[in-house]
Amino acid sequence: MRTWQDVTVEVAGGALAVRRWPGRPGAGTVVAAHGITGNGLSWAAVAEELGDVELIAPDLRGRGRSRDVAGPYGMARHAADLVAVLDRLGIGRAVLAGHSMGGYAACVAGRRDPDRYSELVLVDGGLGFPVPRDTDIDAVLHAVIGPAMARLDMEFADRAAYHRFWAGHPAFTRIGGPLLAEYLDRDLTGEEPHLRSACRAAAVREDAEDQLRNPAVFAAIHELTLPATLLWAERGLRDEPVGLYAPEVVAASGLADEGVALHFVPDENHYSLMLGASGPRVVAAHLAAAARRDPAGQG
Repeated sequence: MRTWQDVTVEVAGGALAVRRWPGRPGAGTVVAAHGITGNGLSWAAVAEELGDVELIAPDLRGRGRSRDVAGPYGMARHAADLVAVLDRLGIGRAVLAGHSMGGYAACVAGRRDPDRYSELVLVDGGLGFPVPRDTDIDAVLHAVIGPAMARLDMEFADRAAYHRFWAGHPAFTRIGGPLLAEYLDRDLTGEEPHLRSACRAAAVREDAEDQLRNPAVFAAIHELTLPATLLWAERGLRDEPVGLYAPEVVAASGLADEGVALHFVPDENHYSLMLGASGPRVVAAHLAAAARRDPAGQG
């Protein structure tokens, strides 16, 4: 396994916890944002496949070991936090990656601070689905992410019980191993037998409101001035046959005409693309290629 460092970065409202997998000097850097109820270790399997490329993945505010970083939340705040991470670590420019909700944060970040990023790689996220104003956000979250949302109201007697909960998730049938266990453990807070998810429900709801109702967030992927790639999984968040982005949705998005490179990833679901055996190799290959294309990352 690659060596890594845990660092903290002061931001408005507290200190972000950041996992850093150092790389070879000149091989480039990737800074990566995770999904709505995840943490930075969702990128661990990708980091293992990246070889010499540095990868930096914060726990976004309200999640993981950044759970006590205060709001407000939202994509613009996450975008500002990503720049703060780069500044703290002395990185002038990086490849920017985002999975799921992290893809929306990455699009907003890339539009706001294009000089800090060479390319964007979006992993099953970033292309928006607006919902009506009178729709209950909790209902949407339970419908879309299901168990990931339900767990926020649950307690677990020990870590093994929490691991069993996720083992029963239909999208996790092909996912396992020590990297997954570390990712799940980072999401726990409290003491046995009263362990809970470290995700702040308020952060999840506020980010969902922004992601699902903010026209500026929907527009960000269409207003990028940087090269961008969208990887979209064949299967869904609960391993449904149709993924988060159905083929007709991607075709109708206009992204291809706007210069976004579109790459369909067969046989993977929303989670296995990041945490499985073969999915992380696909993601890492695109990130490594983006790092090689950045002259600043090679100097």
